[in-house]
Amino acid sequence: MTAPRPLHDRALDNLQFIRSTMERAGSFTAGPGRRFGLSFLPPIVVGALLTVALHRVGLFPLMPGMWLLLYGTAVATAGAFSVRIVPLMGVCFMVLGAAALVAPSRLWPWFMAAGFGGLNIAFGILIARRHGG
Repeated sequence: MTAPRPLHDRALDNLQFIRSTMERAGSFTAGPGRRFGLSFLPPIVVGALLTVALHRVGLFPLMPGMWLLLYGTAVATAGAFSVRIVPLMGVCFMVLGAAALVAPSRLWPWFMAAGFGGLNIAFGILIARRHGG
């Protein structure tokens, strides 16, 4: 029988595990919230303002494409401070938004579901598996 490992050795192992987990999380979020906010917020604000303008003139069918495009722009620009897959996610939203702008308006619920449901879930799973967060 071997002697049990000293408590301080086990504590050091636990601290090393916690440190490596924090470093992985840091590489995912990469950078202070200020840079993220300054990159993410402008396209979202533009989307809100354009939503009001489109609503006033009754151009509801353009809203889903615009929302997907601007959300994709926000994710792509803010994702520049994160792991590579995040800007790719933004580009996918932008492609879907561009398609929504030229598709028949009766399809807008499917574009919204594919983007804000499907893409978010799919990329969320990929990010969680590959980057631990």
